[in-house]
Amino acid sequence: MVSKNQIKHVHNLLQKKYRNLHNLFIVEGEKGVNEFLNSNLKLASLFCTEDFVVNGFKTQIHRVSETELKKISQLKTPNKVLAVFYKPEQKQLEDKGFTLVLDDVKDPGNLGTIIRLCDWFNVTQLICSLETVDCYNPKVVQATMGSLTRVSVIYTDILAFLKETKRPCFTAVMDGDNVYKSTFPNEAVLVMGNEANGISKTVLNEVKNHLAIPRFNTLESPESLNVATATAILLSEFKRPIQMKN
Repeated sequence: MVSKNQIKHVHNLLQKKYRNLHNLFIVEGEKGVNEFLNSNLKLASLFCTEDFVVNGFKTQIHRVSETELKKISQLKTPNKVLAVFYKPEQKQLEDKGFTLVLDDVKDPGNLGTIIRLCDWFNVTQLICSLETVDCYNPKVVQATMGSLTRVSVIYTDILAFLKETKRPCFTAVMDGDNVYKSTFPNEAVLVMGNEANGISKTVLNEVKNHLAIPRFNTLESPESLNVATATAILLSEFKRPIQMKN
């Protein structure tokens, strides 16, 4: 049975201010929930139907009907489970290796996809500007498909970070150097910008190396690439030297 207070509590977690207030966030769907259950994150409560198998947890489990699950779910077709987890402490910045930086990325689906890309390309540290969408937004969490458990997302003043880092920094712009004709060091910082406005002028002025993904369609003028798509292409190029050595 789901109480009115529980329904209100879960619905409140859709808002960033309540997620910050209670230090909690929502995960939905079997795959996503199982990924988080098998991680180091602490479970607060779990609402699931009778056919969802869960081991090792007792007091946090609430068995509910499909009708009750619909009352707290944000999915059009609720899965078997919704879980509430405690947010982990934000990790300290590490100025080494390869780091991806996001400048004011607003769309939850884009951020979720980028976190999945970081997981795929073994980018363990993702730095976000303070204006970037919250990684614990339920739509972001859903889009990560569990990758949020393996990627450290850090929100900070990215301009200050870029001023302090000792590694070479790169941005993605429309009129930069051809990415396919460029070479990259193993230790670097790549900055991706806002969906509509790209990278802010202050960040552009701070970064010396500007990259572009060439447009092969020379007859038409297609829109610029989606930020998540562009990130996938660029991460592949940055990681290529490592793969070639292996």
